[in-house]
Formats: sequence, structure tokens, C-alpha cells
Amino acid sequence: MATSPTLCITITNLLILLVLFLPTLVLSDSCNEAELSHDAINGGDKSLRYKLAAIASILFAGAVGVTIPLIGKKVPALNPENPVFFMIKAFAAGVILATGFVHILPEAFERLSSPCLGENPWGKFPFTGFVAMVSAIGTLMVDTFATGYYKRQHFGKRKQVVAAGDEEEGRREDQHAGHVHVHTHATHGHSHGGSAASPSDEETLSHLIRRRIVSQVLELGIVVHSVIIGVSLGASQSPETVKPLLAALSFHQFFEGLGLGGCISQAKFRFSTVAMMVLFFSLTTPVGIVIGLGVSRVYHEQGKTALIVEGVFDSASAGILIYMALVDLLAADFMNPRLQSSMRLLLGANVSLLLGTGCMSFLAKWA
Repeated sequence: MATSPTLCITITNLLILLVLFLPTLVLSDSCNEAELSHDAINGGDKSLRYKLAAIASILFAGAVGVTIPLIGKKVPALNPENPVFFMIKAFAAGVILATGFVHILPEAFERLSSPCLGENPWGKFPFTGFVAMVSAIGTLMVDTFATGYYKRQHFGKRKQVVAAGDEEEGRREDQHAGHVHVHTHATHGHSHGGSAASPSDEETLSHLIRRRIVSQVLELGIVVHSVIIGVSLGASQSPETVKPLLAALSFHQFFEGLGLGGCISQAKFRFSTVAMMVLFFSLTTPVGIVIGLGVSRVYHEQGKTALIVEGVFDSASAGILIYMALVDLLAADFMNPRLQSSMRLLLGANVSLLLGTGCMSFLAKWA
């Protein structure tokens, strides 16, 4: 399917633009210059070693997390046909849902309701909820339009092939009509290549298209937030802030990687596409930290522009992740007849969901 890599390339270009231009948007005014300068002088050098350790730790944790489901396809328990796989997916979806609700959305509220922004207009309108809502609706539109476009394009080509095959078959029958056949047509045991695909094949292909779109849009939502937290961590001058984030963000990235890797493994991309998606997920937070280190002298986390840009991006990211977790991951699996026909499996999936949301929510105390 050539169109799916096209969407992947488009999303890749958006991510590159985000990484390049996000820091330039926040290199400006600060809410409290004196306090920030004091922190930079006293804590900058002490926090550097923690930041370098965070780059290595987060890179390793993210790479391991997103790779486990991909390598795990060879493990019988992680086979999509295995009932245990439903529980693994429920855990991963719970992680993504908690990331949106517990980690990202509160940060967006905090940034866009900061006293530094003033009362008008930021204090008079709930921009955080509005941006998250628009982002979720936008994700729905991308989801439906992309799925419809890919289905029409692919099945349209298949119908053209079928029509051409039927036309060729008609010419053959006309040619055979001029000859006397001793044997009956029932003895023809061969099948023609122009025959239409079975409904089960079309349904399988339809599910594959959905999974590919879901995995790519999901990575977009995760990576947007990863860049922001990376820049914020890299620019922070307080060792007391950076030190606890080192472990918390490593676990954060590991669990997010599990969720994303599970979606990528089901999408059955080509190896080059999988490698590119894994690379982007693994590198975005470390690259964000490096960028934050480079602009730490001029970047002010409590600056007006920084608060607005990061708040809006966080709100949009939360909307994407919440929509994807509830609609494309949880609803699709929990309404599956195979899951609903087994009470034991249904209870296991619900427990896994609660465990995933609980683990990710627990990390919110530190990150």
C-alpha cells in the first residue's frame, strides 16, 4: 500500500518542523526575569550532569519500550490471535489515556491559566479545553477522511482489475463459443485471476488500513508532547527539578513506547517505515533536551510566549491522545465479539486497563 507511507512522510515533515521551530517560538519575554536569572546562575552547572544522564536514560527506555511489542511478535503470548494480547493492548491503551488526562491536560491548564498571561483574554475563556476539543475533532476528521480515501483508492484499483479480468473472461467465452466442446464446463477446475476478493479479505485489508492510520496519528500526538517536555527539561536550571524527572520521564517514555509499539506491530508496515517511526519516537525527547540545553540561557519556561505555545501544543496533544485511546484503541477492542463472549477475558482486559492507567497516573507525582 503506497499511500500509507505517504501519510507517514507527511507526519514526519510536521514533526521535523515542530522540532526546528518550537524553540524559536519561546525565546522571548519572561514573567520574572530576576528570579529566572538567579536560578540560572546558581543551578545551571549542577543540573547539567542530570540532563546528560536523562538523555541516555530516556533514549534507552523509549527505544526498549517501543521495540518490545515489535520483537514480541515472535512470542506466542504476544500473538494478536492470543487472548492475552487483548490484555496487553488494554494496558497500553490505559497508559496512553492517562498520559492525555493526567499528565498533559493538567500541564496545559496550568500554563494557559498562568497569572503571567494576564486576564484578557486568557483568563476569560477556557482555551485549554477548547483547543483539546478542536484537536479531538480534527483527529476524528483526519481519521475518517484518510481511512475513506485509502479505502476508495485501494478498492477502486481492485475493482478496475476485476473489471478488466471479467472483460478478458468474456472474450475467452466468445472465442470458446465457436468451438464444439465434448466436456462440460463443470470440469473446469481452474480459477481466473480477475475474480473479486472474498469479503473476509476486504475486511482484513480494511482493518489493516485503520491500524496504520491509528499508529501514525497516535505517534504524532505522543511526539508533540515529547518535544515539549524535552525542551522544558533541557532548559530547566534547577537540579531539584531535573533530578526526579530523570527516573519519572524514563518510565513515562517506556510505558508510552509500549502503547505505541503495540499499534505499530499490528499495522504491519514495511521495515523502513517501522524503523523510521521507532527512531522518531525514541529520539524526540532526547533531541528536545539537547535543544533545551542549547537555548537554556535565553529560554524562559515562565515567559509569556513559552506559556502560550507550550499550553496550546499540550492541549492539542491531549486531545489527540484522549481521542485515540478511547475511540481507536479501547472502543475497538472492548466491543470485539471475541472479548465480549468471554467473561474471564473481559474482566482481565478491564483489570489491565485500570493497571495501565494506575501506573501512568502514579508517575504524575514526579512528571
